[in-house]
Amino acid sequence: MTIRPSVGSAIVIQGKFSFRAERDGSAAITDTYNLQIVLPESFPRDLPVVTELDFRIPRNGDHHINSDGSLCLGSPLRLLLELSKAPSLTGFSTRCLVPYLYAISHKLKLGGRLPLGELEHGRPGEVQDYCELFSLQRAGQVKQAMRLLGMKKRLANKQKCPCGCGNRLGRCQFNRKIRRLRKLATRRWFLSHQL
Repeated sequence: MTIRPSVGSAIVIQGKFSFRAERDGSAAITDTYNLQIVLPESFPRDLPVVTELDFRIPRNGDHHINSDGSLCLGSPLRLLLELSKAPSLTGFSTRCLVPYLYAISHKLKLGGRLPLGELEHGRPGEVQDYCELFSLQRAGQVKQAMRLLGMKKRLANKQKCPCGCGNRLGRCQFNRKIRRLRKLATRRWFLSHQL
């Protein structure tokens, strides 16, 4: 891969991306994709945008391609959580990009469903993933948790906790999750990613 002319303050990396991966007893996959990775100036606080350039991956929700042609690697908050464990381009590739490409290659070569589990595409999948991430049951609870992440701490702590306990957030154990996730991004990011 090589650095290409940048878009604004972002860095554009483009070229052949090769990987070999094996997951939980599924078949080992070796493959190569022609990718464009746009790294925002604020990386790793903001996520890269990845596009597959040769149209090997069908452009539809069944293969988790967004309407703008970029790869839907997972829910944004989950990706930020994974990236926080290794905040570098290598970490992003290993923890976010390769699992997606492995699953897609597996589906294209062997058929069937994606081998690593599959969320619904788009907002329904985000809500589903955030329910798991927050250990909540309903979409309304997830929306409230995301709203609290976009607020100043002192204001959020006075709000009703989304877990359903009846306490304010500041008096609930759920606040630990909120505090941990708050470190991943700015309040502005959470406000812009409201469900």
